[in-house]
Amino acid sequence: MSPTPHPATAATPPLHTSHLLRRTTINRAFAIIYASAILALLYYHLLTLRHSTTFISSATTVILLVADIVLAFMWTTTTSFRLFPTDRKVFPENLGKVIEKKDFPALDIFICTADPYKEPPMNVVNTALSLMAYDYPPEKISVYVSDDGGSELTLFAFFEAAKFAKIWLPFCRDNNITDRCPEAFFRSNGITFSDGAKIKSMYEKMRIKVESVVERGNINPEYITNEEEQIAFNKWSKGFSRHEHPAVIQVLLESRQDRDIEEHPMPNLIYVSREKNKASPHNFKAGALNTLLRVSAIMTNAPIVLTQDCDMYSNDPKTPQQMLCFYADESIRHNLGYIQFPQRFHGINKADIYSSEYKRLYVINPGGMDGLKGPCYVGSGCFFVRRVFFGGPGSPELPEARELWPDHVVKKPIKSQEILDLAHGVAGSNYENNSSWGSKMGFRYGSLSEDFFTGLHQHCRGWKSLFFHPRRPAFLGDLPITLFDALTQNRRWCIGLLEVVFSKYNPLTFGSRFMGPLMGLAYAHNAFWPIWSIPIYIYSFIPQLALLNRVSVFPKVTDYWFLLYVFLFLGANIQDCLDFMLAQGTFQQWWNDQRMWFIRGLSSYIFGFIEFSIKRLGIASKGFHVTNKVVDNEQSKRYDNGVFEFRVPSPMFVPLATVAIVNLIAFVFGILQILKGGNVNGLFGQMFLACFGLVNSWPIYKAMVWRTDNGRMHRSINVTSTLFGLTLCMLVKLVPNA
Repeated sequence: MSPTPHPATAATPPLHTSHLLRRTTINRAFAIIYASAILALLYYHLLTLRHSTTFISSATTVILLVADIVLAFMWTTTTSFRLFPTDRKVFPENLGKVIEKKDFPALDIFICTADPYKEPPMNVVNTALSLMAYDYPPEKISVYVSDDGGSELTLFAFFEAAKFAKIWLPFCRDNNITDRCPEAFFRSNGITFSDGAKIKSMYEKMRIKVESVVERGNINPEYITNEEEQIAFNKWSKGFSRHEHPAVIQVLLESRQDRDIEEHPMPNLIYVSREKNKASPHNFKAGALNTLLRVSAIMTNAPIVLTQDCDMYSNDPKTPQQMLCFYADESIRHNLGYIQFPQRFHGINKADIYSSEYKRLYVINPGGMDGLKGPCYVGSGCFFVRRVFFGGPGSPELPEARELWPDHVVKKPIKSQEILDLAHGVAGSNYENNSSWGSKMGFRYGSLSEDFFTGLHQHCRGWKSLFFHPRRPAFLGDLPITLFDALTQNRRWCIGLLEVVFSKYNPLTFGSRFMGPLMGLAYAHNAFWPIWSIPIYIYSFIPQLALLNRVSVFPKVTDYWFLLYVFLFLGANIQDCLDFMLAQGTFQQWWNDQRMWFIRGLSSYIFGFIEFSIKRLGIASKGFHVTNKVVDNEQSKRYDNGVFEFRVPSPMFVPLATVAIVNLIAFVFGILQILKGGNVNGLFGQMFLACFGLVNSWPIYKAMVWRTDNGRMHRSINVTSTLFGLTLCMLVKLVPNA
């Protein structure tokens, strides 16, 4: 379809265009055909149930019907992304005709970290430096670093970063550097530029100093070089801990005063650690973001807020100009809440064995939602209009303090005592008591997936969002390189999503009422992730165990109904593969993505549901789990070589190994029946599923049996899963065939 221009005014060239993807019509036609096939399948199940003569056959049919209903529901939610898939282009070269550079809006950037040992401070420093070095007026940039671990080690790293920034920013500007993350730059081409070797040497000295401090766990007194640093670190007194400490707000750079080595103004850089005490709820990351929202309002109150993960550095210094192509368009600004850029990752191995890129979540599905009311917020790489946090477009919900209103103009220096006192006040642990923060204002509380929950609320209040996927990734982040870390991260997301599902803000009911049915279904697709485990468990065990008793649960190959199963299986997988490959994926990556869907369904989805249920019953759970970003050299080598990591003896691995054993036994049994000349016409579907499970479980077999490296399956997991698998198979053989 032809692009639709969106002019800033009638007299100027467009700042951006959008168009539906060419496959939209095909998607819609296929949706009608596939939906008809699903209805036919449900009819087949009802016919089978009607003619069932035994309890076993009736129960099996009902179980498979439940699995297919869940699959049909999830396919329906997926289809909502395929009806209006949208692509956008921007023309930053036209910005000068709409807005002068001196009139660019100010930008507040939020970076959250929580643990210097799981999120190394040098990673956070690299992220901050890359964002400070944006090709944007530096006096209009303010970077706020939230340290929810209250660590002096992180503050020390940023004192060092502030010094290095005065050299790094002009170096990037003078040489027109594109990779403005120091670590990424020196890894690729650091010494080919003038002064490159000198700058790299300075960076290495800073890195070694920071990492030695983190390794020691304390700061060498000789590293504290001035009175300002001494006063700051004196706040870490004897009673100071990550769970009990006063608010710490340290202005490391102030644009009005600090200059780089070429006398250009520096961006503002502020360290924030909110007050913590065990008597007050802190609401995890959402609470930290709301603290930054208030502190930044007191100090700079920029109209645009960028939220960024601590390991997600800027990969393109011109990203703010791309964002401005939408923000500067007055025809859409009245209800534009945020512009979401996709999360992309560096260091992914060629096959992406853990499907860590989450291509559907971060690229494909947001593009589909962009044709509706816009993508959901995914936690990083998102430029918010500040007023989106305070009610709807026409119904503002403002805080009592006038200084926190989104239109408040800050006139005093951020280092003035009055500003600092106010900032410390709004960072207090009791500030939100009896207020609307987290419910009607700011980032939403009530879910570990605060990003998903916040975006849902904002869309329901009438805001729209946009998705822009630039050719050069705007941001690049770290990713889990072990299976345990990947599944633990996914399990945490599942818990947060279930908290939304079992609240009054369920996307299917609350969401559809305020956003429309398609947006409700799109949000429901993510929210109902954990129910994937229902059909995955059913189809991983029931057909295979029935095969051991020579009981058919699918139509015979010669039956016309068998063709329906073939169409449903191939149709869904071929369309999914095409979507994946059209999003610059490879067939091998798609195959591994399918394998990880299977693995998550057997592990993180079900374990997330169990942990959520325990939490709902009032039993204490572990709460928020920070994803480990520390890289082990041996693990890194195995990941680079495409080898799965099973070293941790996690209970999540038991179902994976059990399914692998059951599928192997069922497949071998089926082969033996064929060799004996048995009639397997009615068992072909089950043989195929057992073979499919066997192929998907190949890395598990290798880890259980013949790998000798440290990443092999733990012996306790091998023994437990083998006992479970053999016990299941023997029990099934005791069930009568009738």
